[in-house]
Amino acid sequence: MNDRVGWNELPLGLRTLVEMAAGQVIRAGSVTDGLNCSLATRIDTAGGGRLFLKGVRDDDLAQVTALACEDTLNEHVTGVSPPVLYRFRAEGWYCLGFGFAEGRYADLGTGSRDLGAVAASLRGLPAVPLPGLPVPDLAERFAGHLDPAESASLKGRCLLHTDLNPHNILIDGRTSAAWFLDWAMPAVGPPWVDPAYVAVRLMECGQPAGDALAWLSGFTSWRDADPLAVKAFVDGTCREWTARIGERGATPSNERYQALLSGI
Repeated sequence: MNDRVGWNELPLGLRTLVEMAAGQVIRAGSVTDGLNCSLATRIDTAGGGRLFLKGVRDDDLAQVTALACEDTLNEHVTGVSPPVLYRFRAEGWYCLGFGFAEGRYADLGTGSRDLGAVAASLRGLPAVPLPGLPVPDLAERFAGHLDPAESASLKGRCLLHTDLNPHNILIDGRTSAAWFLDWAMPAVGPPWVDPAYVAVRLMECGQPAGDALAWLSGFTSWRDADPLAVKAFVDGTCREWTARIGERGATPSNERYQALLSGI
């Protein structure tokens, strides 16, 4: 996670620009969980509005690219993600102002009542090609860890979030719907991939593999998944993670991914 900057630490020119667009800021508080960015703050305005302001420094090319991609994707996922209301570029900063979703992080543990809402939002993701969007194929993530046939099996048409951990899923306090936050790692691939990622998160949050797989089996896309593609996904993920942190450190996560193979 990057070092966080608070509202009052931002350059005056940027704060002025935000207030000209959204109204006088009377209260601001940093969001400390998740989010690989330098600015993540909730601001309340004199007119009663509330905004989530997410920003990165202009000289961090990787983060600027990720935030620009998130901005571009936003109009395609507004049914399951808060909308971008404002865009700011000033004083060495690039920021997006999102509509603020009141709620709490999703509970993915045993006995959770949030899983139906999470499943509904997963089914609400675009299942059609989105031409021209700067989104890589999922297989590119596993470059060097899959052979050409394995990579080809992961071709797909669906927009994927790929990082639906509990801090990126917000349960709306009013409607109980699930909002998906922080589209910084999108990909295009088969429709079963995001449900599979969430199933692994269920195991990570303490659910038995059998319960996570039972939840996953509720998705038609998973029931129809090509077993060879699922194996390529599991193998690519495990190989990439092992290469990154070593076999010993990767074992707990890899075992959860390998459990997916018993569900196909």
